[in-house]
Amino acid sequence: MFVGSYPLRLDEKGRLALPVRYRELVADGMVIKKGQERCVYGLTMARVAEQSAALKSMAPADTNAGRMHARMSFGSMVEVEADKTGRITIPATLREYAGLDRDVVVVGVDTRFEIWDSGTWDAYVAEQEAVFAAMESEGMPTLS
Repeated sequence: MFVGSYPLRLDEKGRLALPVRYRELVADGMVIKKGQERCVYGLTMARVAEQSAALKSMAPADTNAGRMHARMSFGSMVEVEADKTGRITIPATLREYAGLDRDVVVVGVDTRFEIWDSGTWDAYVAEQEAVFAAMESEGMPTLS
């Protein structure tokens, strides 16, 4: 399970040192891909296999929606491997998509982690704080 938020920095080559707690989770392989809200998702290969199976069971692959979902999801995936120091290289296309320059935040979201531009993450959190606070009062379960 990926949890926590980690403010980190990309180096000049677009490399990111993964949080130590995440390195063991991705030791058997991982992908990064375009995420929603202009971030980058990091997924284990096991999670990619689960998503593939779920996609096959949800919608026929020969529909417009099925093809679009598969293309958008699997088409932006890049297999990456951490080096000896736990760094991954984020390709320029994904850095541009998510606006990643130097300061980033890596956020654990259960079965994946997300890589956000620091300023974009701060703005997202500020925007969502009130919505999140209201969820519990509306009967939406929280992890407390």
